[in-house]
Formats: sequence, structure tokens, C-alpha cells
Amino acid sequence: MPGSTLVLCDSRFNVNGIFMEATTPLDEAARRSLTERGYNALSARWRALFGRGARKVPLDAGFSCPNRDGTLGVDGCAFCNARGSGTGLSALSLTEQWTLWRSRRLAKWGPVALVAYLQAFSNTYGPARKLARVLDELAGLEGLEGLCLGTRPDCLDREKTRLLADFPARELWLELGLQSANPATLARINRGHGPESFARAAELAASFGINICAHLIIGLPGETVDDFLRSLSFMNALPVAGVKFHNLFVPRGSTLERDHHCGSLTLLSREDYVEWLILGLTHLRPDVVVHRLNADPDQGELVAPDWAGQKRQVLNAISAALARPGVRQGSALSLPGAPGAPGDAAPAPCDAGQHPARRPGRGASATLSRPKRGAQAGGPRFPQRPNQEDS
Repeated sequence: MPGSTLVLCDSRFNVNGIFMEATTPLDEAARRSLTERGYNALSARWRALFGRGARKVPLDAGFSCPNRDGTLGVDGCAFCNARGSGTGLSALSLTEQWTLWRSRRLAKWGPVALVAYLQAFSNTYGPARKLARVLDELAGLEGLEGLCLGTRPDCLDREKTRLLADFPARELWLELGLQSANPATLARINRGHGPESFARAAELAASFGINICAHLIIGLPGETVDDFLRSLSFMNALPVAGVKFHNLFVPRGSTLERDHHCGSLTLLSREDYVEWLILGLTHLRPDVVVHRLNADPDQGELVAPDWAGQKRQVLNAISAALARPGVRQGSALSLPGAPGAPGDAAPAPCDAGQHPARRPGRGASATLSRPKRGAQAGGPRFPQRPNQEDS
């Protein structure tokens, strides 16, 4: 990036006056991505890991959600569509879905690595035996090299975490919805849990060596850019290895659609979204892998704003902003010992006393390194899958 000065010699970063070690050291792929793109891209990580490009295969395992089945509510989160962001193919077995999507992915993209993606609703909700059955079927899928599994932070316990840690994939990501670290915002969008629930789940999963990807929504009702930065600071202080950024949009059939039609919902412009996102990236730990820069509504799903359906134009605007001199993921976070390192490099997390994340005193070190995946699992549950290069 012309005009940028990249300083990546240290894995410790100053977040709100707390020096924290990176969750994982910056490898060559991350360094190159930061230099060339301005952020630590998941695609670069996967190309280095698999030796080629990778694509996700969406699978619907038929899970529900406590915010849908009456346990917490029936309307779901305010931003959620009726399918829970799923494909609607849960009537088919996972093997049948995989076969369908795998052939399409390979026909379109060639010999890419394939990563199963369980996104619909909450994929650890219900008894552990159901998750075990799902993982057993996934473990037998032909050509599966990775797994991304989305769930709510209040639907995770040690038994389920142990099952996930044992899954025999070269890459495993547990995607947890944070959305915001502001308790008032979470109540406003009907999440049904607070930020402390996310902190507990992130620390539990990290203790088993599982990569956590947090979801953050930019432009939630009632939030300012400072609220967003405080949520980012909250996430930075936890053992989170990845993040997905979503611009708030109104899906058809959601609670937000009602608010939009009655005129009580204010949505960001594309220009404001890009500015908030870029500011967030500069305050994001450089070791955190960025999985997504913007939301991508399904065809026919989008109610508003119109620009949210213009994926290519949004990404072009983000790329142009990242090309500005000095703009880079983590550039607003001071390295220890750097000239002029401020004590308050980032906003304080929201209501730090309301979550159990370990918060050492100012100037202390908060180590975010994780054990190897499955280290606490008490032996492998699945037979180990050979690397593709060895088979």
C-alpha cells in the first residue's frame, strides 16, 4: 500500500492501555495480506493453509434457536430473516446437501478446497447428542477440509465444545454472534443474552484451542460510532481469532422491516458504513483474521438500504478507503515502546464489569494465546483424516 509504513515486529498490542499478546503470531500470509490489502484476510490464510483457494459449502443441519422456539422468544433477533440465514434445505441429509453444493462449487471454481459452513440458526442448540450426530456425518463427507459452524454464545457448554474440538478438519472456526457489546443495544435488537455470555463462550472455546470468529454489526439501532468502537475494544480484549463485519440491512420478514416501514429505523449510508468500517479496522488487532467486510443479502431478501445489495460497489469503496496512506488493520493500536504510545489507544469496552473477561490492570499483559485444538478433549473422538497432499 503506497504511503504506508508497516510495523509488524512485535506480537503485543496496546488496547486501552493493556498490552496484549496476539492470539497467534503473524505468519507470512497475514503479513503479506496486511501489506497488500490493508487487512488480514481469511482468503489469504486459506490459500496458505490449503495451497489453493477455498470456498464454503452452505449446509443446513436442521437446528433451531432459543429465540425462535419460545425458550427466549419467538420472533428471533431483530435483524434475522425467517430462515435464520440458512438455505432451507434441511429436509435433505447433510450428505445430500454436500453432494449437491460440492458439484456446483467444483464446476464453477475448479479444484478448490471445500469448507462446510453451518450457518442456519444456532448449530449447538439442543442436546449434545444431536451435535455429535451432525459432526459424525460431517466427518464422513468426501473432500471436506474445513468446518465453520455458527451458533449463539448462550448455546455452548463444555461437552459441546469438546465435541467440536475433536472434529478432524484441517481448519475449524466457531462463529459466535456478539453483534454489540452494549447491553442496551442487545436488548433493543432482542438478542436474549448480554456481552458477558459472549465473553464466557469465547474463553471456553479458546481453552480447547478452537478458533473463534465474532460477528459484529455496524449501524445497529441507537448506536454511534463510539458504541461500535467500544464493542471492538471489548472483542479485542478476548481470545477471538477472527471477525465478520456486517452492515445493518433490513431483511424481508424481520422485526426490522416493521420498524423500517413505520419510520423508526435509521440506516447508515454506504459512505458512513465505509468510514465506520475503516475506523474499526484500524482499531482491530492485526492478528485477527477478517472473514467478511460487509453483509451479502440473499436475492429477494433485501428491503433496505438499496446500496446493501450492491456488493461489488461496496467492496470497491472499501478497497479505495484502505488504499489511503497509513490506513491499515491495527494502525491505531500502539506497539509497546513505540514513540508516543498513548495510554488510551482505543475506547474502553462497554461495561467491563458486566462480563467475566480477564481484565488485568493498566500496563499488565493479557495473554490471548490458545492451546492446541482438542488439548482438553481427553483423546480423539474421530479417526484422523489424512492431509490431502498425503492421500
